[in-house]
Amino acid sequence: MSIQYIDIEEFIQTAPHCAVFDVRSPKEYEQAHYPEAFSLPLFSNEERAEIGTIYKRQNREKAIKKGFDYFGPKMKPLVEQVEKQLRKHPSKTTIVHCWRGGMRSAAVAWLLDFYGFETKVLTGGYKAYRNWALQQFTRSYPLRVLGGFTGSGKTEILQNLAIQGKLVVDLEGLAKHKGSAFGNLDDHHQKTTEQFENDLAMELYRLYPLLTNTSKIWIESESSRIGNVRIPHLFFNQMKAAERIDVRVPFDKRLHFIIKGYGDFDRAALIKATRRIEKRLGSLNMKNTIAYLQKGDLEKAFSILLKYYDKVYEKSAEKFTPPQLMIDLPDTDPPKNTKLILAHLHTI
Repeated sequence: MSIQYIDIEEFIQTAPHCAVFDVRSPKEYEQAHYPEAFSLPLFSNEERAEIGTIYKRQNREKAIKKGFDYFGPKMKPLVEQVEKQLRKHPSKTTIVHCWRGGMRSAAVAWLLDFYGFETKVLTGGYKAYRNWALQQFTRSYPLRVLGGFTGSGKTEILQNLAIQGKLVVDLEGLAKHKGSAFGNLDDHHQKTTEQFENDLAMELYRLYPLLTNTSKIWIESESSRIGNVRIPHLFFNQMKAAERIDVRVPFDKRLHFIIKGYGDFDRAALIKATRRIEKRLGSLNMKNTIAYLQKGDLEKAFSILLKYYDKVYEKSAEKFTPPQLMIDLPDTDPPKNTKLILAHLHTI
């Protein structure tokens, strides 16, 4: 067998059908990676730092020899980790990459090839993939932005649109955050902005071939930041200029929708989230909200918060193209509202 070196375009085409192994250090992988890659670090964070120091302060040869010290005892465990992953994977082809397609990927590829795996190496490594991901945001996408006040059930509408075969990008799902101070109460570990960009790039790439002359990619109206991650500015600019549809749901229906979604969370967590927006909410509103939460009066507490977020939404919406269509919805029933929205679209 022999190792095959592939460029980024071939990688993008073949990676979904192969087992991809990222041999960078755990810290590099945690920062961001190809979405479907398995972490197979050749060196630990500390080992990589030590080898890098030797390379800079002494020379390349001594750095490589130090790498051999760590590589030798890991050969068998590395092969066994790959075997374990391949037992779960339909393909027996492995693709290996490091940061720039250098010595780390070459070493692991040699080992896997020697053992008998069909092995490919991504030329340019993760850096090549990262550049490809950023390039996806220079494309023009036919977006349709769904807007509406907090509690209107926009995410659920998008989910129903996807069920019906519409093209949808769930930004909050990709970001693992619901886009407010209360958006991570379930304590999901939010990914880095770099990882969010990688995931979004892959999602857009997946949808792009499905576009027709009349189709749109549905997306929820968001600010430029979702929790700790930022939407790529080139893509956000497209969102601001895109076709926009706003839904209007009565305040009391939205309030009950919010209570249903957040009411079961721990009171301490709700209070902590409220304190995060104290400067914008105002000290009096914050004090009253916390007092209502402590009493268990969720309706009054969330009523204050919902009015605050309505003002935030109105200010944020000014950055977007005015809505081409305003649709009044009686409540927050996702399947019914999805049908109503599609029916309105057929009339324009």
